[in-house]
Amino acid sequence: MSIAQFRDEPAVNIAVAGNYKLANWLDSRGKLRTYACRTARVSPYRMMVAVPVVGKIGHRITSYFRDFGQLDGVISDTTAGGFLCELEMTAARREKFASQLAWLETRKKDPGIPDARADARFIPANPHAALTLADGTTQRCFVIDMSVSGVSVSADLEPELALPLAIGACVGRVVRHFDDGFAVKFVEPQNRDDLERLIACFAPPA
Repeated sequence: MSIAQFRDEPAVNIAVAGNYKLANWLDSRGKLRTYACRTARVSPYRMMVAVPVVGKIGHRITSYFRDFGQLDGVISDTTAGGFLCELEMTAARREKFASQLAWLETRKKDPGIPDARADARFIPANPHAALTLADGTTQRCFVIDMSVSGVSVSADLEPELALPLAIGACVGRVVRHFDDGFAVKFVEPQNRDDLERLIACFAPPA
């Protein structure tokens, strides 16, 4: 199915953070790379996901989301910074997944419903930004979350600790690695009201 067709299908427009692996997409140690991602639109049969590395139609993916658990499937269409995945699961799993989506949609309409699982985070509306290295090299990155003091990103890059770089217009250094990305501490604390604009101020390369 194409992304245009999926937009006309019944589905839940919801942002849920997770991570994913592309088959045969290996790191420098020969292991499958893990990248952060975020859902944009989900049904019991397929999902649109915003990602740092898109992959190609036909590529298999394995993903994990706190709200959904593990979801496996195949990329059926792509767009800049995202892809559509055809989900593979048993009928019983699909029925349970449909119930999870219905609950999340209800909670989205009524934020007063308590959710003990939710952790307070500062997540930008647009997860895509440009990462610029000291030599001027620029590439797309995916913003996992951020604060006035730093940002966590996922990219097709494994930078060394203490490496200076910029995310959008915010300059910092790499301070930590984790499974699906790395953390950058800003040289100077940023104003929260300006941060999202500064992070997204440079259009990421195609």
